Amino acid sequence: MGIREFKLPDVGEGLTEAEIVGWLVEEGDAVSEDQPVAEAETDKAVVEIPSPVNGTVKEIRAEAGEMVPVGDVIIVFETEGGDDAPTETTTAEAEPVEAEETAAAERAPDEEVPTPEGRVFAAPSARRLARELGVDIGAVEGSGPGGRVSDADVRAHAEDDTDDDPAAVETEGVKSATRKVTDDGAEAASADAETGTSAGTVAGEAADRERTLAAPATRRLAEEQGVDLNAVPTDEERDGQPFVTPEQVTAYATARQDAQAADAAALGVAGEDERVPYRGIRRTIGKQMERSKYTAPHVTHHDEVDVTALVEARRDLKEVAAERGVSLTYMPFVMKAVVAGLKEFPYLNSTLDEEAEEIVLKGAYNLGVAVGTDAGLMVPVVDGVDRKGMLQLASEMNDLVEKAHERSISREEMQGGTFTITNFGAIGGEYATPVINYPETAILGLGAIKEKPRVVDGEVVPRHVMTLSLSIDHRVVDGAQAAAFTNRVMEYLENPSLLLLE
Repeated sequence: MGIREFKLPDVGEGLTEAEIVGWLVEEGDAVSEDQPVAEAETDKAVVEIPSPVNGTVKEIRAEAGEMVPVGDVIIVFETEGGDDAPTETTTAEAEPVEAEETAAAERAPDEEVPTPEGRVFAAPSARRLARELGVDIGAVEGSGPGGRVSDADVRAHAEDDTDDDPAAVETEGVKSATRKVTDDGAEAASADAETGTSAGTVAGEAADRERTLAAPATRRLAEEQGVDLNAVPTDEERDGQPFVTPEQVTAYATARQDAQAADAAALGVAGEDERVPYRGIRRTIGKQMERSKYTAPHVTHHDEVDVTALVEARRDLKEVAAERGVSLTYMPFVMKAVVAGLKEFPYLNSTLDEEAEEIVLKGAYNLGVAVGTDAGLMVPVVDGVDRKGMLQLASEMNDLVEKAHERSISREEMQGGTFTITNFGAIGGEYATPVINYPETAILGLGAIKEKPRVVDGEVVPRHVMTLSLSIDHRVVDGAQAAAFTNRVMEYLENPSLLLLE
């Protein structure tokens, strides 16, 4: 038998570390060569790490969620025929013993020593779900083989925690006071009696009825104030039923607010802070943005274009595209217009090689399209836009966007871009200052298409108007070039029939 220590390989261009998202195997599992054993997150993508050998998982040395430097041993395999294993990564049987002894000697006497029995076996999806729900994966009882934790186990544990909250309120003084004032009156009254906080005054006044009469205006007032009418104290009745007036609703709401303020002042609690790890995709985005802003002097050129003809053209072609199974948005039109402009103004389709002190004018037209996902901003790249038709562009872009949302997009599908387009107008904005996708030299932001008044042949008429925001690296591109490029793009968007010539 041989022992094979497997180090975290280079998972991205120039990256020195990656986050282990989750393990796909457990200690004791048999694995085959190229079988994925772990998922690692870096460079805006989750990649699978395959096993380099056939064998058995002897030891897993990195926890899910841990940032691991490239080159550190993350897993140890036990292999058949140790003599045949590669010498540079396979150690003799005695060596791991020595390594374990050394590690043990370096541990503090009271340090918790991880054991196979203490390790939590869970699928990556279950670990992600646990993080999203704020569940300690170690506290979840797994129902799978060997106690493996599934998604369903995590959800059940989270629901149990929710059910147990009243008990937590009773025992955790600070938290209970904060939560209690947002609960309904009856529950607050019970908790306050035990903790002796000032909220008890209000809760004690709260009623607990099943039915309350009130005028429609009073009900609207209660809804606006977030007040349950059945909790508002009253001595008045209509037709033998409790009746609440607007004054009583206002008085009750004010009393609750005063009690909450008193609780917060007494406990010094303004709310519970939450700390979210700054890593993975969010950290990758942050580093890329920081590098871009601190490296390239940004200038943003703004303009607006009448796209009434484009709106009509897209409306006419949309049904035809749908019959061919393609969803046609405005983006393919914009991509073709941008490429037409880049051919005339090639410095916007370039990178600055600072070390060689050269501007590299790109021969390819690979356009990145920024996509907002639940995990952060991703930029899938459509290669060779100049060589593809409108429907092919639409189909490829739709596939990439879907992959980005599903987190199934590969790192290679987000590399090699020469120019980027970002559509913040899809959210409703008009102008922005988009940050250049380094090392590119320009990025075009699209605003929302809105109907605005325009003067046509001396008359004011409604027209469809889209705003453009072009950010450039001012070391490479001058403002005049940026304006001329934008004008050319606008010309194609105003007259989409010109795109037939491209």
